[in-house]
Amino acid sequence: MRETHDAVKIGIVSISDRASSGVYEDKGLPALQEWLTRALKNPIEFVPRLIPDEQAGISATLVELVDAGCSLVLTTGGTGPALRDVTPEATLAVADKQMPGFGEQMRQISLAFVPTAILSRQVAVIRGRSLIINLPGQPKAIAETLEGLKNADGTQKVNGIFAAVPYCIDLIGGPYLETHDEVCKAFRPKSAIRATPAA
Repeated sequence: MRETHDAVKIGIVSISDRASSGVYEDKGLPALQEWLTRALKNPIEFVPRLIPDEQAGISATLVELVDAGCSLVLTTGGTGPALRDVTPEATLAVADKQMPGFGEQMRQISLAFVPTAILSRQVAVIRGRSLIINLPGQPKAIAETLEGLKNADGTQKVNGIFAAVPYCIDLIGGPYLETHDEVCKAFRPKSAIRATPAA
């Protein structure tokens, strides 16, 4: 059976002083890779980076991943109000366009669990033909943010942000991402849905 799904290159970046210096094991990169592998039907080439909370270094890493052809770059960590939390500033510094709806929805999802969600400063931006999104630092929160919240019967209660990612990537000229609906159903206008070729 021939592969009918577009290949995609995805940058995953865990930003942590302590994990990057070996003080403790990084959990961000495995969480991102596990969720994306479950959610996407596309063959994925991951480009992982584990880096400290240094603004110039974060910006340089984002530029490097975009230049390397990553259509999507997901970061985890460094989005709170602490002095060392500079991921949003580093992300905005390399942006061509801001996409504020992603940050708004991420905080809305997290507020269902903790009142401190309002302290999160996650942003999403477009650089060239790449979408860059800052995600929370905890693996459980990463999955909740991407997937959204479901009712007891499995129906969607609150949409996760990833439902909008494939169409956004369509609009900026990237590959056609297809999701496993049971994990996260991507939304596209009918005019943007591509017919699935017969195997």
